[in-house]
Amino acid sequence: MNPAPLELRRDMAPSPYHTRANVDVVVFPSLLDIRECNDAQIITGAQYGCTEEMGAHTGDVCMTQIAAAGCRYVLCGHSERRKDHCETNEDVAKQVISALENNIHPIVCVGETEKERDEGKEKEIVKAQLDVIPLESDITIAYEPVWAIGTGKTASPEQAEDMHAYIRSLLPEDRRDSTRILYGGSMKPDNAAELLSQPNIDGGLIGGASLKPDSFGQIVEIASK
Repeated sequence: MNPAPLELRRDMAPSPYHTRANVDVVVFPSLLDIRECNDAQIITGAQYGCTEEMGAHTGDVCMTQIAAAGCRYVLCGHSERRKDHCETNEDVAKQVISALENNIHPIVCVGETEKERDEGKEKEIVKAQLDVIPLESDITIAYEPVWAIGTGKTASPEQAEDMHAYIRSLLPEDRRDSTRILYGGSMKPDNAAELLSQPNIDGGLIGGASLKPDSFGQIVEIASK
């Protein structure tokens, strides 16, 4: 729930937020900034999409409307949505299906809390989150270790790679090579290279660093290498 960086309003083309030849860049602004990002020819996604069709659902925006607004992607089950809006695994699965039906590419967010990791349940939790998702479909998965987001703690590259490899093992064999798995645990310029060099980490779901064009641009440059 942050405004789009001012750089979008300064006719910067290309900006750090534009897709490169060898790096796909997608921005997930607030709903009110989607049009501005599209006008700047930045590939956009929505942070959430309601699974209901148009009608009496005050405050919601459905997948059909998101697609009509020009969004090519949508986040499903972001950790903040699961926490703040009590989204269940089944709710997230419905979002994924609705997105696919509307030709929107879903990015499915999964991850465990600090308590769940301390109890050794991290893989059990992530497996339950993915068990209800149509993994045979064209989707992207983002691993968000909730305990490493905005807490000052960070997952080591080895911890992140271990979970990414586990997630890949849960995919159907014919989707393991083609499905992208992103890391969403406070990726920044100073840890991006080590994280992105891991064999099963295909990209990042960038949080706070995305609001700083210089920092975000550095991550994109690291990814391009």
